[in-house]
Amino acid sequence: MKCNQVRLNCGTTIPVVGFGTYSWQNDRDKTEEAIQMALKVGYRHFDTAKIYGSEPAVGNALGEAILDGVVEREDIFVTSKLWGSDHHDPVSGLKQTLQNLGMEYVDMYLVHWPVKLKPWAVNPVPNEDDFQKLDLETTWSGMEKCLDLGLCRGIGVSNFSSRKIQRLLDFASVAPAVNQVEMHPTWRQTKLREFCGDHNIHVSAYSPLGGPGNSWGSTAVVDNPIIQAIALKHNATPAQAALRWGLSKGASVIVKSFNEERMKENMRALDLRLDDHDLRNIEKMEEWKIMRGDFLVNETTSPYKSLEELWDDEI
Repeated sequence: MKCNQVRLNCGTTIPVVGFGTYSWQNDRDKTEEAIQMALKVGYRHFDTAKIYGSEPAVGNALGEAILDGVVEREDIFVTSKLWGSDHHDPVSGLKQTLQNLGMEYVDMYLVHWPVKLKPWAVNPVPNEDDFQKLDLETTWSGMEKCLDLGLCRGIGVSNFSSRKIQRLLDFASVAPAVNQVEMHPTWRQTKLREFCGDHNIHVSAYSPLGGPGNSWGSTAVVDNPIIQAIALKHNATPAQAALRWGLSKGASVIVKSFNEERMKENMRALDLRLDDHDLRNIEKMEEWKIMRGDFLVNETTSPYKSLEELWDDEI
């Protein structure tokens, strides 16, 4: 099954179903096996980040598949992300990522969060004295340099509100191609999707099923009676119904399961069609953000004293 693609404002195309490789316990062998399996199932977009610790596994598995002639490098799309500790020098950050991956370039490099940390702060949860003042102009200038040097084919952001993107667009020479954010039927991102649509920025949905299986995730999306009823009506699974909703809104979805059956099930969401009645019912669902980013908020050293400041009231 070949995954559908959409064209980005930087000219490259992104497969609309991506494979997430964040794994809290991160067993490298298991991650590599899962990626090899995902390639067989038809996944061509692989999402990683420095902070996930999965870059070496992703690079190794994809490198082997390329050597074995399973895929060519041009046929796969690799996304990685700049952690807060590399904001002072995105070029060095990306070079380290490329070394981890064993690749010459990534297809998309994203600013992981609008948060700058001290260069040695490489924990997923920063300490209070790890924060620095965000200087987005300098960070983005470094991201643009990554692009100029050919270290990536596109640059974008992740976890950015409409207002933060607007601020970025005010000085950017290159607009972000992607904004990767939490998005699912109970966190629909209506305002952000509209804003990104107006500026030709592609929205990529992480946790499109609400992140079940992650320590911070929830099964509230797939357990929701509305999603379950839609799935039943279409002879589909709740996961397929939720993923199809995201795809129907023009977003790409990053799914994460290391289980082969579930990988296939998620990919088959491409074959499902929701009708207007289904979409209207989903709009009635109560909204609740799961990945709130509390770990980036404090009243002393973080630039964000509250969640409202982090998300600019889009929460």
